[in-house]
Parts: sequence; C-alpha cells; structure tokens
Amino acid sequence: MNFIDRNFWGKLYLFLAILISISSCRNNGGMPNGDTDNGGLFLPGDFEALVVVDSIKGRARHLAVNDNGDIYVKLRFADTIGGNAALRDTDGDGKMDVIERFDNYMDKSSLGSEMKIHDGYLYFSSVTRIFRQKLTKDLVPDTEMELILLDTQPPRQHDTKPITFDNQGYLYTVYGAPSDACQVDDRSPLSPGMNPCPILETRGGVWRFKADKKDQFQKDGEKVATGFRSVVGLDWNQEVNSLYAVAHGRDYLHNTWPRQFSAWQGAVLPSEVFIRLDKGANAGWPYHYYDQIKGGYFLNPEYGGDGVKKGDTTGLTTPTVGFLGHFAPNDLLFYTGDQFPDRYKNGAFIAFHGSTSSSPYPQSGYFVGFVPMKNGVPTGPWEVFADGFAGVDTIYSTSDAAYRPMGLALGPDGSLYVSDSEKGKIWRIMYKGDKSDFGDAQLAAMAQRKQTASNIKTPDEVKDRLIEDGMNDIDEENLSEGGKLFNIFCSVCHQRNGKGNDRFPPLDHSEWVLGSKDTLINVILHGLRGEISVKGKTYTNRMPKLNMLKDDEIAQILTYIRQNFGNNASTVTTREVAERRALSTPNQ
Repeated sequence: MNFIDRNFWGKLYLFLAILISISSCRNNGGMPNGDTDNGGLFLPGDFEALVVVDSIKGRARHLAVNDNGDIYVKLRFADTIGGNAALRDTDGDGKMDVIERFDNYMDKSSLGSEMKIHDGYLYFSSVTRIFRQKLTKDLVPDTEMELILLDTQPPRQHDTKPITFDNQGYLYTVYGAPSDACQVDDRSPLSPGMNPCPILETRGGVWRFKADKKDQFQKDGEKVATGFRSVVGLDWNQEVNSLYAVAHGRDYLHNTWPRQFSAWQGAVLPSEVFIRLDKGANAGWPYHYYDQIKGGYFLNPEYGGDGVKKGDTTGLTTPTVGFLGHFAPNDLLFYTGDQFPDRYKNGAFIAFHGSTSSSPYPQSGYFVGFVPMKNGVPTGPWEVFADGFAGVDTIYSTSDAAYRPMGLALGPDGSLYVSDSEKGKIWRIMYKGDKSDFGDAQLAAMAQRKQTASNIKTPDEVKDRLIEDGMNDIDEENLSEGGKLFNIFCSVCHQRNGKGNDRFPPLDHSEWVLGSKDTLINVILHGLRGEISVKGKTYTNRMPKLNMLKDDEIAQILTYIRQNFGNNASTVTTREVAERRALSTPNQ
C-alpha cells in the first residue's frame, strides 16, 4: 500500500469514527458515553457516570457549571496556583481538557469553600470572605474580583461560607459556631456548657445580605435562623420559595461524656439534619441535639442531658429528615433539570462527605443521597443515589477513602456533577434510559445498599463493632499504655493511624510532633485554637485541652505519637510534663 492509499484509509477511518461518535451522542440525547465502570460509582439503573477530570491540584471543594458547560471549582487551598479552577471541554468528548487556575488571594483569606453562578456572576468564598466576578465569554474572567462580604473574625473551626440566593436579590450564608457544644473548655471531657451561650449572639446561624452590594459586614445582614454548629450546604427551594440547609451535628458524645453515652451512641448520634429555614427557625444547638432514632430533640450532656431528658423544646424546628450521625452533609441541591426521571424533579440531592469520628464502628457517609420531595416535603424515605466513592467496603479511618463527595452542581442539560475533596476528581452523572419506565426495578440495588453497606446503614451495636475501645490494629497486649490512651482521647480526631483528615491535622512526620517538646506538651495541657499550618496545609479546628490527665499519662501519649506513625523522636518524660504544667503558659 502506497502513501496515498494509507492517507486515504486513515482519513476514512477518522471520518467514520466521527460519524459513530456523533451517532452515539445523538442516541444519548447529545450526551457522551459514561465510563464503562461509571467512574467506580454504584448508581440506580439506566444512570451512567463519566469522570470529566481525574484530579485537580489544590483539591476540589464546591463547583458550578455555566450555561456553556464550563466548570468552575473552588479549590481547598488558595496558594500560588490560584484559589479557583476553570475547566473546559474543547473537543466535545465530555472530558475537561483545559484546566486553568486563577484568583490568587492567599493574602486575603484561606481555605476555599463555596462556588456558585448567579445572574451572570461567579460567586465564590473562603471561610472569611465572599467574592464575585462578572463572567465573560472567556473561560477565565478578567473582570474585577469584588468583595461582597467580609467576616472580621479570624478563621476558626466550623467557619464556612456556603452561598445560596432567593428570588428577591438576597444572598444567604452561614456564620459557624467555633465550639462543639459551647462548653467552658471546648471539647474537653466533662466540661459544662455556658448558659446562655454567648456564641449565639454573632455565630451559630444563617444570615442574609444583598447579593449585589460590595463591602458588607455582618452588621449589614439579617439573621434568619439560629441553632447550628456547622452548616456547609445551603440551597433555595424554588418550588416552595424557601431556604433549606443540611447541618452537621455536634461531636464526641461518648468521648467527652462516657458515663452518659456509649460508644455506639457516640457513633450514630446526634443526627445530621436536613431542615427548612423559614424566618426564625431554630435547630437547637447548643442546648439540644436531634435523635433520628427516637425522632425528637434531647438535651445535650453539657446542659444536663443523658439521652433521655428533653428539656424545653418549645420553638425548635422539626427537621425535614434526620440522617445518621456524622454523615457530614457538605452540599445540598434541589434538582430542577429535565434530564432525570420525573420522580427526581424538585427533590434534594445531598453530598455526604463522610464521618471522621464513628470509631469503633465503620466510618459512615461517603455517598450522595436523595430525598424525593413535592411541595417542599418528602414523598418517601431518603435513598442512596451514588455510592462507591470511598473505593473500599469498610472504612476504618478517613484516610482509607480514595474519594469523598463534596460538591454538587446542575449542568445545563440536567446532568448532575459531583466533586471530590481528596484529589479533585469530578463525575458527571447522566440518565440514559426511558424516563417513563423508571421505577422500583432501577432502584432495587441502591435500596439494598442502604440496608447493607457499612458506610450507610445504622450499625448493629454488637455485630458491626470493628475494634474494642482502646484497641489499635494490633492486639491490646502489644499496645503501649500511651497507645491505649491515644486511642481513647486522641484518635477520634487524628485517627488511629495518625493520618488525620480534612478537619484535623496528621501526626505522621508533623513538625508539631517532631519539634519542640515544650510546645507539644503545652498543646495537651492548654489546647490550641486559631489557624495553624501542618505539613503545608491549614487547619482551624480547636484542639481541646486534656489537662485532667496525669503527668505520666500525658508523657505516655506524647511518647507514643513521637515514636509511631513513621516518627522517630525522643521520649517525653513525666518530669518534663510536670515542669511545663507548673509554668502554666498556654499556647496563643
């Protein structure tokens, strides 16, 4: 075969391939084919998933999709690569082949949060600021980055700035509560709660602001709901013209109040709630928590609760749905597209980022759920819509999960986009079947997962217990006293493997662990608050003080972490702890 023949056949092959691709897209309503393995996801029948980008440096938080299919992603860490990422598919195969990063605002704030498109503007936030930029025909807008809202307090735990909009020109966002349950000593075992809780004056609630007004402060807004420790997902329900939120419940019922709450109760309670926020709504924090098993509010132990006492629940807002504790709902999206079967219309998709504190039971969450709704109320039980993000059957520690669903966005054709916070992966979920035939048969496998998957079902108190209290991945008899104490008091945050998670820093090869022993001892004695950097990443959650432990117990814990998890540092002695305790110089 000569050159002309080869050239002819090569062009013919390319032409036929294009025709096949076009035909396939037409048969799929213009949508690309899903990945053969659906990007590792389990989905209801006739749904497909396509990985549109495998990873984004900086890791993805929330995302938004423009009318032309461009994707905008809020990155977790704003550094020299830029705080945002813009993605475009230039060859029509559904994969994002252009990724550009923009808006470096490291000097203005830290820790990326939200990303939304509204009235031709790209809105995005960090934990202390909300910005917007006018979108243009270019992928990366060159317009002014306008500061819409400034939170003057420094970043602290539970600081997020989720965003949603109503139909009257208002923007809604959250001021998180920098505490677990408004304790005198936050997260410290047996510490009582402050009553009344002063935090509620300026935090622990939802505020609204003018969506188009620059340089606003909290005083310029109006508080519309209270009683929340942490909210990362907000959305406006267009069908009933009302605000909804998904909220994180408090932590550590068992670890801080072991006489009142068992390890099982600490793993499954309190509920993560999906709640409608009409003006004046109150979700109970810090005085009450919601129990999804008993179906009601109960007093927190910091205020005299024991799992039975209810206290005065007058005025508290009943949740729309109460989910299993520690699912970590990090985004909420009401489906208004037309691609999916009719039963999904106006229902709520929720991205459950996944627990960090369910030990000694499997870590829970790590999936996308769905609540079928009409007129703002559920029409049936909540469902599992997408699972498999973690990539493992049983999640012992947060670091076991390959991916964690974080953000949700609706595409212009009705596709659902899901972002991952671990590596910056993004999936596009599409429906390819006959909408009129969708029913129980397509939902059966996901209904089964809800009952059997260890990351989704309510664990059996005996059968699903992975490890005994104080046990590591090795036998109790081989674990040092420091290791046993670490697993009781520290592993709920830093994990039993010492690798931490998005909220709490790792201990392996940490400069805090391997550095000054005096500083390390002070952290245990006095706790730590404010923004810190560990291994190049920023954390804002508060470290509780554990000064109720004896000097020798603190020495044993610190020696354990300095000589495990790949660390090889000198021991900490009881005398060194006693000397630091006598000086009593808390960390700033």
